[in-house]
Amino acid sequence: MSQSAIGEAAPAAPRKDKVETPFRRFVSEFAESKVALLGLVVFAIIAIIAILAPWIAPQNPYDLAQLDIMDGRLEPGSRNGSDTFNYLLGTDDQGRDMLSGIMYGLRISLTVGAGSALIACIVGASLGLLAAYVGKRTDTVIMRLVDLQLSFPSILVALMILAFLGKGVMNVVIALVIVEWAYYARTVRGTALVERRREYIEAAQCLALPTHRIMFRHLLPNCLPPLIVIATMQVARAIALEATLSFLGLGVPITEPSLGLLIANGYEYMLSGKYWISFYPGIALLVTIVSINLMGDQLRDVLNPRLKK
Repeated sequence: MSQSAIGEAAPAAPRKDKVETPFRRFVSEFAESKVALLGLVVFAIIAIIAILAPWIAPQNPYDLAQLDIMDGRLEPGSRNGSDTFNYLLGTDDQGRDMLSGIMYGLRISLTVGAGSALIACIVGASLGLLAAYVGKRTDTVIMRLVDLQLSFPSILVALMILAFLGKGVMNVVIALVIVEWAYYARTVRGTALVERRREYIEAAQCLALPTHRIMFRHLLPNCLPPLIVIATMQVARAIALEATLSFLGLGVPITEPSLGLLIANGYEYMLSGKYWISFYPGIALLVTIVSINLMGDQLRDVLNPRLKK
C-alpha cells in the first residue's frame, strides 16, 4: 500500500470542542435576544458617557465661571457667546448647556439608582434569608414589616422621608433603600423557604456549621437568580423614583443635578415653546430606564426558563 493511501486511511484526529461553562451558556442564551443586546449596548454607552462627563462635556454646567446669563434659553444649535462651541441641545434659563447638563445628570441618576438598589438588595436579602432560615417569631416580625411597607405607595413613603431628612443625594439614597428593601426580602424569603428543605442544608446543619455560614455560603447562592432579576428591575425603578422626587423639589439639590431636576427646570417654559429644556433630559431618562428594563426582561427569561415565551 502506498504512503498516500495509508495517509488517507488514517483516522482524523478528534477535534477538541470547547467546554460549555455555565457563564458561556448564560452569555449565549442572553445573546439570543437582539432587543436585550441593544439594551445592553445602549446602557453601556450611557454609563460610559456618565463616567467620562467631566472630560467630554463641552461645559461644566454648574461652574458659575463658565455660565453667561445672556445665553439663557438659546435654541438647539445656537453658538455660545465666546464662539467656542455650539449648544447642540440648547440652553436652560441660566445659560447652562443642556448636553453637558444631561451628561452630568446621568452621573447622579445612575449613582443614586445603582447605589440605592445595591444597599436595599443587601439589607432585604439578609432579612429575607433570616426570616426563611430562622422562622417562627423572626419570620413573623420581618414579614409583617414587609407587608406594612408594601401597603403604602412607594412615592408617598419616599416623600415623607425626604420631607423629614431634607434634600441631598445621600438622603435620597436612604429614602429609596427604605422604600425598596421589602421587595428583595419577600423574593429571597420565598426562594429560601424552598431551598431550606434541600438535602445540602440538612447536611450542613448535621455538620454543626454556624448559622451565618449556612445562610450566606450555602443558602444565598441558590437564591441569586431571582435576586439578580429583581435587582436589575429595581435599578430602573429607583432612577424613575429619584427623577420624580427631584421633579417635585424634594430630591437632589440644584448644585448636584439629576435628570429629574433638569426636567423640572424647563417645565414652566414648555407652554412658551422652549421645549428643549425638559424634552431632551426626558428622552435621556426614558432611554436609560427602557434599556435597563430590556436587559432585565431577558435576564428573567434566562435565569428562569419556565418564564420563556
